[in-house]
Amino acid sequence: MVKNLNKEVRMAVIEYLKKNGVIFLDEANTYLDESVKIGAGTLIYPGVCVEGNTVIGESCIIHMGCMIKDTEIGNDCVLKYVWSDGAKIGDGVTVGPFVNLRPNTVIANGCKVGDFVEIKNSNIGDRSKVPHLTYVGDADVGKDVNIGCGTVFVNYDGYKKQRSTVGDKVFIGCNTNIVAPVRIDQNAYTAAGTTVTVDVESNALAVGRAKQVNIKDWATRHRQRNIPQK
Repeated sequence: MVKNLNKEVRMAVIEYLKKNGVIFLDEANTYLDESVKIGAGTLIYPGVCVEGNTVIGESCIIHMGCMIKDTEIGNDCVLKYVWSDGAKIGDGVTVGPFVNLRPNTVIANGCKVGDFVEIKNSNIGDRSKVPHLTYVGDADVGKDVNIGCGTVFVNYDGYKKQRSTVGDKVFIGCNTNIVAPVRIDQNAYTAAGTTVTVDVESNALAVGRAKQVNIKDWATRHRQRNIPQK
């Protein structure tokens, strides 16, 4: 009985939203709470679950596999395989696939959050990009920032969480570790593979990695030592 009632309520919500310009590809496989609000022109794929006090703006595309709870989404956004709980997303943002947006995440207008990214309790400024394979935790990231693949905001020392700040137009090289609390000022760069443990001034390049050494003919000698015995 409860199951049937829930289905009736869900279908009534969908019908109401359809009359107000929301497009559903498969109503029977779309799951919405009564409290959800969705703007006109938004397209909802099957296999989407939207819960709580979620507000989705106009002309968005919510692809299958999205689980959205208590999240505010602006206009003209595209989400693919996104789990979002307590986040706020601006206008013209693309998120996914395979993204986890945790509580108190704020993503400003025009941002890109790519595949296998997790963001928690952080602010991402206008037009900044977090393309892939990155964890951003307890950070304030400015505008027009590019965060390279494999970057980790190291926010936990085993006792408490600490915050880091990244200024406008910073370029974070791949596999950078940003060890909180630390500040990277505007227009600075970090070299790939760097571990940042002290503040980086504006327009500087931070390099914090071991120097490469090439040992001549090492591979030849290694193979000779390991020739299989007959």
